[in-house]
Amino acid sequence: METKTEVLTDEAQKNGKRTILAVGFASFFGGVSQDIFIPILPLYLTQILGFDKAIVGIAEGLVTAGASGFKVLAGKFSDKYGRQKPIVIAGYGLSMIGRGLLALASGPFAVFGLRFLDGIGKGIKDPPKDVLVANAAHKSTRGRSFGIARMLDTFGSALGPLVLSGLLFVFAQHHFAPAQYYRWLLILAALVLFFTVAIVQLGIKEPRKIKTEELDLSVPLAKPFYIFTIIAGIFAVANSSDAFLILRSQNLGLSIIAIPLAYAVLNVIYGLLSLPAGILSDKVGRIPMITLGWAVYGICYLGFALAQSAWQVWPLFALYGIFYAASEGVVRALIADAVGPQARGKAYGIYNMVIGLAALPAGLIAGLLWDHINPSAPFYFSAVLSLVAVALIVGFRKQVVAHEVHA
Repeated sequence: METKTEVLTDEAQKNGKRTILAVGFASFFGGVSQDIFIPILPLYLTQILGFDKAIVGIAEGLVTAGASGFKVLAGKFSDKYGRQKPIVIAGYGLSMIGRGLLALASGPFAVFGLRFLDGIGKGIKDPPKDVLVANAAHKSTRGRSFGIARMLDTFGSALGPLVLSGLLFVFAQHHFAPAQYYRWLLILAALVLFFTVAIVQLGIKEPRKIKTEELDLSVPLAKPFYIFTIIAGIFAVANSSDAFLILRSQNLGLSIIAIPLAYAVLNVIYGLLSLPAGILSDKVGRIPMITLGWAVYGICYLGFALAQSAWQVWPLFALYGIFYAASEGVVRALIADAVGPQARGKAYGIYNMVIGLAALPAGLIAGLLWDHINPSAPFYFSAVLSLVAVALIVGFRKQVVAHEVHA
């Protein structure tokens, strides 16, 4: 596949670093918002609303699976019109509505609908955000650029649980009922997204593409991209919602106040290692880093399956942070390496669609294994399937890296 080189103005090149930082700080507050409520959401759904684990798995699977088609549409739209910022703002706006109204929901279908809406918001914003970073960075520093964005995102995700733990402590000291303060936390999570929208609006100045007539938007994506996406989809079935890590932590005896702190450990490790992992991927290649990340995931989930005490949760969450750091940003850099600038929105949309579609069976399988076998069963399943994905990516490595573009 041949691709045309993207032509940017001098002004656009100067705005590259600013764009990367703006995307990163917007993601920072998005992470704060998400991780103020994600650590308590499965507890809210099971303890306050009385849902079983399968319902939790479906609800969380809908966040990504339900948004899959919108990721493709958002990616194609951003490719066609060359504008990412309005799409990102719209996505955060929908997530704001979905999280805020969740405080008023009481039945499973209302929860499904609102988690679906939040997922649509995520689906709309994610491909254009990745395109903004990919187009702002040169190939030789693309891993570093995605590492910066993921680092800031993750530090927000680390701050969120710390804020949550502090608030939970205050609520406990004043004897607030969980049903009451859980709902206030959901509203707070929605309000934090105002900062994200403001940063995107004020901090990102999109480059104006010139000679757009040279960009062929109908160009097919390269075969290596599809091979990698299929393998990543298999891994995604193993990667069930993090809600099950929270439920497993509680099952092992970790207190409700300690759970967000353990989640913060995950995000601190993730944040600290994201930039070094991105820089290392620029030097040694994307596939070795992704393979390492997936292998660490399999070991981590095997640890959760075998764990018998609450203290074991802490090192396992730290290990889980290594998985995220080694894979999340590096995967996005790999896709940008394999796809020209004229089709990156489409590529990120397709990739995210596949991962999203895999999320629903992943959550459903994990919930059913938990409910009908035991709490360790979903973790054994994920560990084995993740190692199958590792074997596949090692086996197909030459096909995956056979094609690169230089843009």
